[in-house]
Amino acid sequence: MTGNDWLPVLVLLSSFVTGVAILLLPEERRATRSFLNLAGATVKVGLVAWMIAGIEAGERYQTRLALLPGLDLYLFTDGLTLLFATLSAVLWLLTTVYAIGYLADSHDQRRFFGFFSLCVTATMGVALAGNPITFLVFYELLTLSTWPLVIHEATPAALRGGRIYLTYTLAGGAVLFLATALLHATAGPVEFRPGGSLGPELLDAERARLLFALFVVGLGVKAALVPLHGWLPEAMVAPAPVSALLHAVAVVKAGAFGIVRVVYELFGVGYAAEIGVLHPLAIAASITIVYGSIRALGQENLKRRLAWSTVSQVSYITLGTALAGAITTTGGLVHLVHQGLMKITLFFCAGALAHGLGIHEIRELDGAGRKMPWTMAAFSVGAFGMIGTPPVAGFVSKWYLGVGAVAAGQRWAVVILVASTLLNAAYFLPLLHRAWFRQPAAGAREHAHGDPRLVVPPVTTALLSLAVGLAAGAAWSPLSWAEFVALGEFVR
Repeated sequence: MTGNDWLPVLVLLSSFVTGVAILLLPEERRATRSFLNLAGATVKVGLVAWMIAGIEAGERYQTRLALLPGLDLYLFTDGLTLLFATLSAVLWLLTTVYAIGYLADSHDQRRFFGFFSLCVTATMGVALAGNPITFLVFYELLTLSTWPLVIHEATPAALRGGRIYLTYTLAGGAVLFLATALLHATAGPVEFRPGGSLGPELLDAERARLLFALFVVGLGVKAALVPLHGWLPEAMVAPAPVSALLHAVAVVKAGAFGIVRVVYELFGVGYAAEIGVLHPLAIAASITIVYGSIRALGQENLKRRLAWSTVSQVSYITLGTALAGAITTTGGLVHLVHQGLMKITLFFCAGALAHGLGIHEIRELDGAGRKMPWTMAAFSVGAFGMIGTPPVAGFVSKWYLGVGAVAAGQRWAVVILVASTLLNAAYFLPLLHRAWFRQPAAGAREHAHGDPRLVVPPVTTALLSLAVGLAAGAAWSPLSWAEFVALGEFVR
């Protein structure tokens, strides 16, 4: 390796070395483990910031390692990489603080935090993957590193949720492996690049449609596209920090991010439109958006309602991608960040409510705002953002998706967005009403356990959700970043 090739490797090693060190550390060394967790997460944020500064200065970071003859493990950076990598690095640092507080009295912390760090390594590998085989390797490592986190509690329900999670994700990985192998056999080694690497000179239309369908099915499992979504509500038996990272940073985002890569940087939007695969993808995303929202309405468990909300909300990213306009692409890409900020806020708060007041069911929320005002204020910001209320970040995403759909001549998508917004309001507003305007039920816990490590992270992410909405026009905002990436796809 020469030049700047070492930086992507360091980004991966910062969490990989941390994870291995924690797994080797005796269980009773809690202070040392917490230090390693926070140090590794902080170093990763610094390395990603260094990479961003280098990209803005005109540097290019890429690493190649021969995996097999003619097949490289390839790490690279572009605007899309850094959008996902920055989100992951920042939210992982906050999740680390939260997890240390949430699991302070938990068992098997060595195993949990070891795999926790390996999980962020896999997520960063997905972000940095420069070709389909590299993406596949880290995508499967993500499955294997998150499964121990899902079953951490080791209860019958946790083990059942883990089996369902593993069944779905391994099956999706097998389909993705098949797609990657067929692609390599047909078109040879290809890489992700703006505008796409494939075209009629490499693939005929029939083979291209088959490959596209296989990629979407393989990735659609983690992205929770209906009917491939069944694992997600069942995985809610995991501890709150795991739920937060599954929904906001790692697993579902890896699937959605992969679909973006496949559409824009493998097939290319022009070729994908030519072979007629984008409209079916948009329909699948729309069905998922509405179905997930409808199912969320019927959930009485707080985390399960949030889980079904994720099924719906993550598909905004896929919808924006499939509508294939510059504005809708911007809306979908920025929702990658916005949804992450808002959803991690909601899951952080759900965990804090369970930890502080023993709240798990929606009926138990009565009066929670008076007992845990900071937590419920953060939850309220996240909920209003999911509904699409200005000035929270979710409004920006929905605005760009709606305006972009009209500009692209896809007015039917506006109906989907309006229906989703109304359903979002229907399943979030009653929660806020209970928390702020109802009296606590007789016998409810009177005093909350307010661990600052469970309060500061959700308040921080709620403030970030407001900041990126209020300052959406700023040069540093996720929206500006998403516009830059979209411009690279449509103007070359």
